[in-house]
Amino acid sequence: MPSLNVPLESQSEMKIVNDVASDKEIKSVDSLETPKTTESPKSMKYISLTSLTLQNALLALVMRYVRTRPGDLFMSTTAVIMSEVLKFMTCLVFIFIQEGSVSNWLRHLNENIIKQPIDCMKVSIPSLVYTLQNNLLYVAVSNLDAATYQVTYQLKILTTAMFSVFMLNKKLSRMQWASLVILFMGVSFVQLQPASSTKSADSTTQQQPLKGLIAVIISCIMSGFAGVYFEKILKGTKPNLWLRNVQLGFLGTIIGLITMEIKDGFQVKEKGFFFGYDWVVWLAICLQSFGGLLVAVVVKYADNILKGFATSAAIIISCIVSIYFFDFQLTIQFVTGATLVICSVYMYSKYAIVTQ
Repeated sequence: MPSLNVPLESQSEMKIVNDVASDKEIKSVDSLETPKTTESPKSMKYISLTSLTLQNALLALVMRYVRTRPGDLFMSTTAVIMSEVLKFMTCLVFIFIQEGSVSNWLRHLNENIIKQPIDCMKVSIPSLVYTLQNNLLYVAVSNLDAATYQVTYQLKILTTAMFSVFMLNKKLSRMQWASLVILFMGVSFVQLQPASSTKSADSTTQQQPLKGLIAVIISCIMSGFAGVYFEKILKGTKPNLWLRNVQLGFLGTIIGLITMEIKDGFQVKEKGFFFGYDWVVWLAICLQSFGGLLVAVVVKYADNILKGFATSAAIIISCIVSIYFFDFQLTIQFVTGATLVICSVYMYSKYAIVTQ
């Protein structure tokens, strides 16, 4: 799925400007009028993290619904392609708003994309990984119930932490390491619920839990690597967030078309690209697409591990919603696990190492 990674439509006036202010940092400005304020980026961080939490909860529920409901089943590879196309087009619009005119827009794209092929290739690796990951998430959510999927997918927090330490030389305090352990314990408590409490009435297709489990574990590893790699690109190079996502969306579309041809080429030719689509499928596509953009904003203003913790809170929301829509039964194990997750989020934020 992320990503399906995902919502930024309300931030159409935000402008990100990257300029080298020191040897090691690229400062970002998200206000058109007060570029030197420090409160705006801070508020932007918490707004984006909160939005990401809500988006992830809704995305998991909608994806599960559209993959298990009766009727014509759409091809997931086409949904991944449309998600990349939507992300690509949205970022082009944001760049146009940022530049202010067609001529400046075209010149900006020409100078930073057409004339910079080597720079564009830097995002080819995360683009490939994200596209494959999104396809795997559809496999996972098609074979695991919503609660199990949400909980198991939080393993990406641990993989992200590991990749951050090794790839970005990120320093974690002892309390932060402890928070990772507590998070894992919380996820485990939720996952160890009685089987009767996780069964729901949302599935009308045959499930293959082992297949779903393997898909989500591989997705977690991919998510950790691609997220940290993209964070390194965003914070270590000149092109801004919107431009990087144009590159990601364009390459992701090409990779998605290749994946579709390999996996569903015959069915697409026989039934059509948009077979099985309706407004709910388009909702899932939009959530996944704008979530990917929101993840990029989060790693720009915060970091990947904090993003992961915020996403883990989606377990609570999705399970509560599942109680009313998918007959999910709340248990002591779930309450205990959710409490541990919330505590781990607080610990990680409070005891972070302050870099000079």
